[in-house]
Amino acid sequence: MTTEVRVPTLGESVTEATIATWFKKPGDAVAVDEMLCELETDKVTVEVPSPAAGKLAEIVAAEGQTVGVNALLATVSEAGAGETDSAAVEDKTEATSKPEPKSARKDSDNGKMNVTVPTLGESVTEATVATWFKKIGDDVAQDEILCELETDKISVEVPAPIGGVLCEIIAPEGTTIAPKGKLAIISGAADGAVEPAPRPGVEDSTQAKETVAQPARTDIEDAPSAKKAMAEAGISRDQVTGTGRDGRAMKEDVVKAKKTPAPAPASAEAPPAPRAPVPAEDAAREERVKMTRLRQTIARRLKESQNTAAMLTTYNEVDMSAVMELRSQYKDVFQKKHGVKLGFMSFFTKACCHALKEVPEVNAEIDGTDVVYKNFVHMGIATGTPTGLVVPVIRDADSMSFAAIEKAIAEKGARARNGKLSMADLQGGTFTISNGGVYGSLMSSPILNPPQSGILGMHKIQDRPVAINGEVVIRPMMYLALSYDHRIVDGKGAVTFLVRVKEALEDPRRMLMDL
Repeated sequence: MTTEVRVPTLGESVTEATIATWFKKPGDAVAVDEMLCELETDKVTVEVPSPAAGKLAEIVAAEGQTVGVNALLATVSEAGAGETDSAAVEDKTEATSKPEPKSARKDSDNGKMNVTVPTLGESVTEATVATWFKKIGDDVAQDEILCELETDKISVEVPAPIGGVLCEIIAPEGTTIAPKGKLAIISGAADGAVEPAPRPGVEDSTQAKETVAQPARTDIEDAPSAKKAMAEAGISRDQVTGTGRDGRAMKEDVVKAKKTPAPAPASAEAPPAPRAPVPAEDAAREERVKMTRLRQTIARRLKESQNTAAMLTTYNEVDMSAVMELRSQYKDVFQKKHGVKLGFMSFFTKACCHALKEVPEVNAEIDGTDVVYKNFVHMGIATGTPTGLVVPVIRDADSMSFAAIEKAIAEKGARARNGKLSMADLQGGTFTISNGGVYGSLMSSPILNPPQSGILGMHKIQDRPVAINGEVVIRPMMYLALSYDHRIVDGKGAVTFLVRVKEALEDPRRMLMDL
C-alpha cells in the first residue's frame, strides 16, 4: 500500500514553499512521524513528517523546487503492504486514516501515554519548561494542567491527555524543547494508539548540514525567505554561509549570520568590560534570576528596533477637556447599554485610525526595498503583565465602534494579565498605542514595535496652566509622543499625524463627521 506525502497548510496568505532539504532518500526506511523533509516559506520553516511507516518509495519534488499547498512531495510504501490478511489491512487502513493526535500517544507494550509539546504557533520553534504542577507518582485527571511552557511570545499550559499516574518527567523545569518533543509519560491509558518511532539519522543529518557548509555560488538561487531576511537585516550575501543544497542560503543561515558579529576594525570600540568583582558581603545580598524567554525576546527585539530603524520622536500636547466631559456625560448610559466601561483608549484608537487614513505611511512597513501600505488598521495595545510587556492586537479597529473597541481591549487585557493570549492575538499589528500614563509617566519616547513604522505614546493627564484666547486657564493636559521610522515617514507626515490626533481628541465631533 502506498501513501502520498503532500504539502501541509502553510498558514494565512502563504500559498507556496520551497523544498529546502530532504532528510531521506528513496529506499530509506521511515517511521510514522519521522521527518522526511523541510519546506521553507517567506515566513516560516515547516517540517513534513511521514504519515506512515515503511519505505520512501519516490521523491516527486526535489530540493530547490517551489511547490504549492497540497502538492505531492513523495510517496511512502507502507510496511506489510503485501499482506493478504484482510482484517490486518483493514485495521492498518483505519489507523492510517485516523491518526492519533500528536499531543498524546500510547505505547501499546506497557500501557503508557506520552505527553508531548503542543503546536506553539507560527514561527515558534521551541519552548522552555517553566513550571511542573505535578511530580512523579501523582495522580492526574484528564485535562488537568501538568506543566506550563514559556515561549518568547506566550505561555502555554499543557493538560493531561488522559487520567492516570504521572510515572516519568522527561523534560524537567528549565529544559528547552521543540514542538512535538516528549515532556512526560502517564500510565493508565486504555486506547490502542501506537507511540511514534524515534527519528534516527535526523539529528546526524542536521548536524552535518550545519558543519559541512558549502561556499556560496552566484549561480545558485537562494531561498526566497533568505533573500527577504537579508534585505531586512541589511546583510550582504557574502556574509551568509549557505547550508542548503549546492550552497543555497536558507533563512536559518541568515539568522546565524545576524548573530555572528562581523570582524571589528582595529579602531572599533573595545567589547564591554566583564562585570567587576563584587565584594563578598554584597554578593551575599544579591539575587541572580535567569531572564524569562519573554523578557529575553523583549530585550532583543527592542534593541533590534533601535539598530535597524531610523527612529525619531515628535511631541505635542492635547487638551483632554472635551473627551473627559463627553465621557463623564455618557459613561453610565454607555455601560448600561453595552456592558463595558467607556475609557480613554477607544477615543485614542479612533483618533489614530482617523489620522492613519490621512498619513498612510505611518501605518506602513518596509519589506526589503518595498514599502507595504496597509489599507486597514490592526491596532496593537501595549499591555503590562506580571511577566513583561505584550502587545495584543485589535484587528480591523478602523471599522469598529467605540463599544466594540472597549470590549476588545478589556477582553485582550484580561487574557494578557492571566497569560491566556494565543499566538494569533499577538500577530499582524500595523500600529501600536502605549499608555505609560497609567503608571504616572509624564513624558517618554516609546520604541517602535518592528516591523511597524509608528507608535503613539500616551501619558499622564495633568492639570496645567495654558493660554487660551489671551487668558491663562487651568486645563487637563496630556503630552503625546509619536515615535516613527524616518526611513519611510518624513517629519511632515509625522507632525501631521500627531496634529490630526490632537484635533480629533480636542473636538471628538470631528471623528463622527470624518473631518
